[in-house]
Parts: sequence; structure tokens; C-alpha cells
Amino acid sequence: MAAFLLGAVLLIVQPQLVPSRPAINSNAETSQSVQRELLKKTSQKNDFKENIHSNGSCQQLPQTIIIGVRKGGTRALLEMLSLHPDIAAAESEVHFFDWEDHYRNGLQWYINQMPFSYPHQITVEKTPAYFTSPKVPERVYNMNQSMRLLLILRDPSERVLSDYTQVFYNHMQKHKPYPSIEQFLIKNGELNVDYKAINRSLYYIHMQNWLKYFPLDHIHIVDGDKLIKDPFPEIEKVERFLKLSPQINASNFYFNKTKGFYCLRDSGRERCLHESKGRAHPQVDSWLLEKLQEYFHEPNKKFFELVGRTFDWH
Repeated sequence: MAAFLLGAVLLIVQPQLVPSRPAINSNAETSQSVQRELLKKTSQKNDFKENIHSNGSCQQLPQTIIIGVRKGGTRALLEMLSLHPDIAAAESEVHFFDWEDHYRNGLQWYINQMPFSYPHQITVEKTPAYFTSPKVPERVYNMNQSMRLLLILRDPSERVLSDYTQVFYNHMQKHKPYPSIEQFLIKNGELNVDYKAINRSLYYIHMQNWLKYFPLDHIHIVDGDKLIKDPFPEIEKVERFLKLSPQINASNFYFNKTKGFYCLRDSGRERCLHESKGRAHPQVDSWLLEKLQEYFHEPNKKFFELVGRTFDWH
């Protein structure tokens, strides 16, 4: 009895340690059984059920997410990664963690957006807006602290031009007028640093937010500029990061001279990315482009120091 009382006293007075950042178990693997328990505890609806196909495949939470960046080459990365037989990819951008209407639906809704996959496969979803959304890193961490994240980046200045180009063509297709890029980039004779497209290219700021929750070895950065010029070496690195067997090879890629970029070859079938990819950027005066590149010089330098590697950006 005395020993029991002593143990109870020690338990009460023992100080609680509060880590300065979320604890990470880098060796943890989220098995299907663990995912089932997670879904039962966190689903905001009581009608939780597993979606299992008669062939043994099922819908499961993603083990890998392509978190961004917008206009960095996320679609190309997903299509190339899908060449691997052990990858099951969600076709559409899910926007679960960044859109409140979706997030309120709970994890059951999220899992319902995933493709059917076999136990040996890795389920992947991509939503480029995740990288720059402040709430997303914590939400992903709360779902799975062992998540493997893919981030594809391009030269920040080029990414700004691609960002504008996409919105411009979206308006053109709807027969709506859209201002020139100069009207967005210039304000009172100076570079308009409040332009959202510029903010999305400040990789250093957004990366800091992710590193509050995930260690750097859980985030693989794909060089989007190199992926365009020579995709195979970049995909090889992704295979190693995801611990996949080397199944994708150089013969899966061929350069399409008409389109001006690499297309894919899979089991004899050839396919290219949608025509909306690889559009020509608007012509920008050299002085304005230089201003843009000068603005990103210091943020890029900080980003290189943060991730411990450099990129061939202006």
C-alpha cells in the first residue's frame, strides 16, 4: 500500500515536458490498421466505413502529398511519378487542407477522394496551394506526422510569369478582359511586392512554416527547371526518396519537338501533358525582369541556406 501511494505521489509531481516543436518519429510508418483507427477517431461523421473493392484494393489516406508550388510543375511531376506501378495518384486537386468547406467534411470525405489502391502501393495527392497556405502544415501533421512531402520549385521570377499566364488564359477562354502583367508588377513606378504571384514565390517564408512541423528529410525538393529540361534524373531522386524500387527509366521520356517539352511513354502508349502546360510567357521589358530578379535575390539566398542546397536561379 505504501509503495502504491509513493508511486502515485511521484506521478503527480513529475514535471511534464513540452517540446519546442512537434516530436517526429522519422521511422514511423502509417499502416492501414493505424489509418483505420485514425479515421474512426477524427471523422466528424458517425457513418465511417471502409471503401474496399472486391479485387482487394481500397481507398486510403495518402502517404505522400505533392504540396506545391503553384506553376512549379506539380502536374508534370504527378504524371511522371504515376509511371511507377507502385503509385496510385488522385487525379484532381483535392484542396482538403486549405479549403475550409472541404476540411470541415473530415477525413472520411478526404479518403473518399482518393483512388483505389493495393496495400503495396503509395497513394499520392497533389494540391499546389498547400505550400503557401499557413494552416496546412499543422493540419497535415495532425493527420500523419510521418508524411513524405514532395515540393517542386522553379526560378521564382519565371514562376511569377507562369502564374500570370495561367490566370490570363483562364480569362481569355471565358472571353473576359485581363490587365497586362505590367499593371500587376508595377505600382507607383516601383515593383508591386503586394502582388500575390510575387508572394507565392517567396519560398523562404513558406518553407519556414513547414519546417515547424516536419524535418527537412521528410520534404524532398524537386528542381522544376531541371525536370523540364531532363526529367529522368529528377524522377530517380523521387523514387529513392519514396523508397520505391527503380521502375521508371529514361525510355519512359521522349522529347516532343512540336510541343517543345518532354512527353511520356508508358507500355507503348505515348502521351503529353495538357495543352495548357508549357504556354509562352508574356513579353516583359528587361528592366522590369531585372527588378523582379533583384527582389528575389536575398529571399533566394535565405532559402538556399535554409534547405542546404542551391538552385540555378537568377
